Amino acid sequence: MFIYHRRMKDKGPLSRIAEGISDACYVWWQEMRNTFKDEGVIIFFLIVPIAYPLLYSWVYNNEVVHEVPVAVVDNSHSALSRDFIRRCDASPDVRIACHATDMDEAKALMSSQEVRGIYYIPSDFSTRQGRMQQTVVSVYCDMSLMLTYKAVYQAALLVSQEMNSDIQVAVSGNQTDREDEIMRMPLAYEEVPIFNSTGGYGNFILPGVLMLILQQTLVLGIGLAAGTARETNGYKELIPISKHYRGVFRIVLGKALCYMMIFSVTAAYLTLVVPRIFGFAALSRPADLLGVMLPYLLACVFFGMTVSCLIRYRENVMLLVVFMSVPLLFLSGVSWPQSDIPWFWQAVSWIFPSTFGVRAFVRVNSMGAGLSDVVTEYRMLWLHVVVYFCLACGVYRYQIYLSRANLMRRLRDLRHKRAVRRKLRHGVGKDR
Repeated sequence: MFIYHRRMKDKGPLSRIAEGISDACYVWWQEMRNTFKDEGVIIFFLIVPIAYPLLYSWVYNNEVVHEVPVAVVDNSHSALSRDFIRRCDASPDVRIACHATDMDEAKALMSSQEVRGIYYIPSDFSTRQGRMQQTVVSVYCDMSLMLTYKAVYQAALLVSQEMNSDIQVAVSGNQTDREDEIMRMPLAYEEVPIFNSTGGYGNFILPGVLMLILQQTLVLGIGLAAGTARETNGYKELIPISKHYRGVFRIVLGKALCYMMIFSVTAAYLTLVVPRIFGFAALSRPADLLGVMLPYLLACVFFGMTVSCLIRYRENVMLLVVFMSVPLLFLSGVSWPQSDIPWFWQAVSWIFPSTFGVRAFVRVNSMGAGLSDVVTEYRMLWLHVVVYFCLACGVYRYQIYLSRANLMRRLRDLRHKRAVRRKLRHGVGKDR
């Protein structure tokens, strides 16, 4: 095996540019080959981004919670209490699953998750109403799931409002239907849903989840590819010893081009295909959507390349990404208001491209905003691109240094062993 160093000849600028482009294309081609040869990388680059959004979308396909089971404890046994129960059962939000004899039985049903709420009607329910006294219906809700709590409470609230209006009309002594209508609702209001017109939970949570899936799968795939490269390279380093891997920029750009080509298709599928399959809101204009996705993908690519250089083994990147997925969704400000996140964690969230990518995409896709409306997030994404590109170049330069240092150390060891062998042979020859 002959190892030698060749001094580079003086070349013109065009020759050096052409050589850099050629090396970047070589790096890109090798990265594409290695990606599609690695089953683990294929899973996280292609299969997971395709299958995971479908799973999420099917789970939230019903959008709104209906027919929540509720137990009733009716101690009044009056016409008025039966009317209250009938109206609650007729509402789309809840379903009267059973009539319990007492609160102990109802609480036992709630503990076993057979019902999600309890309506308790006291024995003096009808009597107090006949005496023109205020009466109370107690509503017990399962607060472990906010959606069911909202359904149970809202159904009871709407029924009580309807019955209050009917009672007011009955005692008012109005002469005309118009007077009865005004008595029921002296102040009319009109509900106009904006953006999420269906009130669906899927329309609310899915846009943010899709953007987070892009980042996490990209980081996972790049990390696994880096682990494979360390395992297959002769010196167990990320950068192989090759004439094509001499410059930092050609390495970073070649690898980034490979990941961008793959995830451009994935991003188009997540942002254009999945919402239309399940009928989720998609109010974005193509130019605005492209303006958000381009810096977001670039930032995620360079962020993943930076992280991959710091993690040596394939298993570590999987543990890291899985651990960070749920906190990143919370920190993005989608599932929890951004203004109520402590300032320290807000500062931590600025490290990750998903924070600004999720916020920008939700406003552009679900609210029909333009780039001028998300200018802060847009600028921060480009800042992430610049910062993580520089960091990726820095850590890859260090990886090149490590590869060359290991090569020189092995050369010195080899020369030392050869010198020892020669001395031993000469010593044996003199003894003879």
